[in-house]
Amino acid sequence: MIAELQLELARLRSAAPARGPVLTGRVVACDGGLVEVAGLPLPIGSLGAIATGAGEECLAEVIGFRGGHSLMMLLGDTVLLRPEARVRACGSPGAVRLGEALLGRAVDGLGRPIDGGPPPACTDPWPLAGRREGALERSGVREPFDCGVRAINALATMGVGQRLGVIAGSGVGKSMLIDRMAASAVADVTVVALIGERAREVSDFVARHMDEARRGRMVVVAVPADHAPNLRLRAAQYAASIAEYFREKGRRVLLVLDSLTRVAHAARELALVLGEPGAARGYPPSALAAVTKLVERAGNSARTGGAVTGLYTVLADGDDASDPVVDTARAILDGHVVLSRDLAQRGHYPAIDVPASLSRVMEDVAPPEATRAARRLRRLIAVREDNRDLVMMGAYRQGADAELDAALAASGEIDAFLQQERGEAADLADSLAALEALVAAIGNDPA
Repeated sequence: MIAELQLELARLRSAAPARGPVLTGRVVACDGGLVEVAGLPLPIGSLGAIATGAGEECLAEVIGFRGGHSLMMLLGDTVLLRPEARVRACGSPGAVRLGEALLGRAVDGLGRPIDGGPPPACTDPWPLAGRREGALERSGVREPFDCGVRAINALATMGVGQRLGVIAGSGVGKSMLIDRMAASAVADVTVVALIGERAREVSDFVARHMDEARRGRMVVVAVPADHAPNLRLRAAQYAASIAEYFREKGRRVLLVLDSLTRVAHAARELALVLGEPGAARGYPPSALAAVTKLVERAGNSARTGGAVTGLYTVLADGDDASDPVVDTARAILDGHVVLSRDLAQRGHYPAIDVPASLSRVMEDVAPPEATRAARRLRRLIAVREDNRDLVMMGAYRQGADAELDAALAASGEIDAFLQQERGEAADLADSLAALEALVAAIGNDPA
């Protein structure tokens, strides 16, 4: 306890004192979490502290303005909020404080610790919305990225600075796959954003991954599903800011965001509160634009040599692959891994639908012989799955299709290659070597 108090005192001594008057206002209306404040003209994205009595305050964020009044949304519950409550401006508008002290910590969307430790002593300002770079300041994806999953390493090889989506319905294994990749991927810093997930999953993830071996290179930003939508959206932006900050220092960062759909849901709630009409299946244009802006913050920096490799889960509501969020993500990402409910029900883990998954940078980062082997194996898997019902009914006669015959003869070896135990890690070199050995054992392409 004494050590924590000493750290807090040191942080307060290093903080620059506020100069000038403190802006204040008054609450004039509250409707469903939307608070209207008079006399406090703050920029959108600013934070304000609303007095709730007994010396306590609750935080709110400016999300718009109307008729000279600031429209704020609480970052918590509306309990004890009263008319004419005093509101004071706090923090730096649109900026957050970052630093090396975040490594090994678990925090919420405001940077407050949720792991029981003292507040991180961060002093470097960084814009919450990111620093937009010119298109030519982003370097291409030229180096392979080892994600630790054999099927992805071999058949949808990732690159450093790529943005990859994991698309699936609920309960198919997105979180487990992301968990495996976060634990096994090779990166200088790993930033994990758990947005809109169950609180139990957050505590389980921190317990599994914040061990002594990995603690010093991982940051967890978590806001469970029962929190305010603006706090969920802010947490995703905060995690992206942390990744950008370390990229600016020349490090290779893995940004894991679970899930992009929950971010879109939070942005939709905010847009609907402000009166923006719903368009594609109830998603206002600004909600889908928030997804695009968030994804575009990942990538390589030609100036610093750092990189942010983005890994995003996308929930296909009702297993609908034409969901607006899925369509938007698939269009902006550099590749996607689709998980199949049928494979999951067969006990096939990870349940990756290989023919439906692709990496748009594989040709640039994988050796030519590995790329040829991957194309051959993808064709075999596709022809086997397309004719699965025919084979199961006994209606297929061997010899009618040479490629299908080869796929069926090697079916056991193919499944063994694609499956991976949950605690097992497969590095990139071994994955590509196993792929080439498997294809060589199957034989040449009959075509």
